[in-house]
Amino acid sequence: MQDTHVLISGGGIAGLSLALTLHQVGVPCTVYEAVPELRPLGVGINLQPNAVRELYDLGFAQADLDAVGVPAREWALVGRNGNDIYAEPRGLLAGYNWPQYAVHRGQLQMMLLNAVRNRLGADAVQTGARVTGYAQDAEGVSVTITDPQGNTRTERGSLLVAADGLHSPIRAQMHPDQPPIQWGGAVLWRGVTRAKPIRTGSSFVGLGTHKHRMVIYPISHTDADGMATINWIAEQTFDNSAGWEGDWNKKVSAEDFVHHFEGWDFDWLDVPALIRGADEVYEYPMIDREPVPTWVDGRVALMGDAAHVMYPTGSNGASQAIIDARVIGAEMVAHGAGPQAFSAYDARLCGPVSQLILRNRGAGPFGMLNIVDERCGGAFDNINDVFPAEERAEFMAGYKAAAGFAIETLNAAPPTIAPGARVAA
Repeated sequence: MQDTHVLISGGGIAGLSLALTLHQVGVPCTVYEAVPELRPLGVGINLQPNAVRELYDLGFAQADLDAVGVPAREWALVGRNGNDIYAEPRGLLAGYNWPQYAVHRGQLQMMLLNAVRNRLGADAVQTGARVTGYAQDAEGVSVTITDPQGNTRTERGSLLVAADGLHSPIRAQMHPDQPPIQWGGAVLWRGVTRAKPIRTGSSFVGLGTHKHRMVIYPISHTDADGMATINWIAEQTFDNSAGWEGDWNKKVSAEDFVHHFEGWDFDWLDVPALIRGADEVYEYPMIDREPVPTWVDGRVALMGDAAHVMYPTGSNGASQAIIDARVIGAEMVAHGAGPQAFSAYDARLCGPVSQLILRNRGAGPFGMLNIVDERCGGAFDNINDVFPAEERAEFMAGYKAAAGFAIETLNAAPPTIAPGARVAA
């Protein structure tokens, strides 16, 4: 059998986390990325404590994460009238052994990329190289790689991992009859604005109703003037009977949609001003894919959004991608760097994460807004009269357990990969 060498399709958070994990456990790999140059694109994302733990175990420190984001202190839902529905501390303040971070996605990717190049070598990530198909036999996997000019070549490895996102051609080959991308009707407009943070100074705030809301949180530390980079997401739900007909990621003007949020002006937040303060705004549909029965085909595995793209309502898409990488590494330590490790990874995560996709489609933790809307139309003076505190706490506990970051469970869990663990030669 040929020497072990894992081919990774995709140089995003998932693929780079896997490359670092494989290097840590002694498995050679190469990352193939479609774009000619990786740049720090994107806006804000959240890293849950379970993912931050894994980054620490990969050798990153608090200072590294502080350079690309800020520890989250609070998660809160606020009704359209400005009254609190639910609020809780997050990260260390909540009792986790690890913080939760709100980070700039592109800067996190650059942090991972620099680490891969420093640890694995400058050639470990090959850009302008899109993996467009695969063939496998008893000895390994051959992949077709296409460059930006349309030229193709073949590379050979022992295993292939698809970390190539929503439009993964590897997933399409593995599941040729998969349903089309599912759009539930929500449109997101996303931007970042320099402004003063609200509430604790590092709060994740969902404001509005289940079909019409804002999500707001800082992704940088404050400067001398008390200003920070504020990530915001404006969301409006429309009739989806005709399906999505726009671009998947389109730059738009704030004036195209800010009218949906006129009047959202409180003594602690001016939403229209926040929206208009962004230099750039992008429009996305809120989409996911139907879960598939398996993420594995012999020597080929899916991970990250290629495996389980999900609604961002749970703020755990990037976190789950990092967890995927670490579980793949752990199963290689347990079973060797071969198909048996992929089978164990699939058995461990595919079913539970598929359920998480469906839970997020049902609004994830934002489902509390649905309940409030059903019970009082979204208007209330005292939330306890509508949605008792015990019921709210139970709702959130159920979501955290499903997403893998229940406090007691996570704090008590051993490391995913034991320190110093290596894959047997």
